[in-house]
Amino acid sequence: MVERSEVDENKRATLRRFAVLGAATPLAKFGGDDGGESEARDAIAGYVATTPGAHFSKIRDDLKLGTGEAQHHLRQLLEAKVVESRRDGDYRRFYPAEQFSPFEQVALGYLRRDTPRGMLIELLRDPDATGSDLAEALDVSRPTVSKYAAGLEEAGLLDREDGYAVREPETVITLLVRYADSFGESAATFAAQADGFISFDP
Repeated sequence: MVERSEVDENKRATLRRFAVLGAATPLAKFGGDDGGESEARDAIAGYVATTPGAHFSKIRDDLKLGTGEAQHHLRQLLEAKVVESRRDGDYRRFYPAEQFSPFEQVALGYLRRDTPRGMLIELLRDPDATGSDLAEALDVSRPTVSKYAAGLEEAGLLDREDGYAVREPETVITLLVRYADSFGESAATFAAQADGFISFDP
């Protein structure tokens, strides 16, 4: 059985790690010492800065916060315009305020989903990949690829007029590389090879 003190210390260690990052955000307006609340707010701000597009449940769970606690601090960060949010289907996703364009926010939201992220990475690797190629590479069914492709097209991230083509590929690559560690192993592998997927045309 895990001792309560051990759980509390794990939570504090997680909060401290992200609070260091969040301390650089404009949180001074919250005032002085407030019994540890500023550490939680700083941690959320730091987490959102390093994991833009994360939804509420992921922020709450990764920072080991209670639902009410996370809601309280996110509400204050939103009111202070430190973070902003965007509705994405059943999720509300959070971003550092005034840092990303609407296209980038939508792209980050889809990159936070396993199958759409995998599809985008495969298409950036091989722009000629077919639906069957994507299904095989990602070990999903062809109908699953079609379903997500339709969603990506509706979101403005994919063109399906002649096969599949990622829209604004340089932007998507930049987001993948910049936040690779927060997307997982496949994104990290792609980021390490990204130079080979970017063309320079002066």
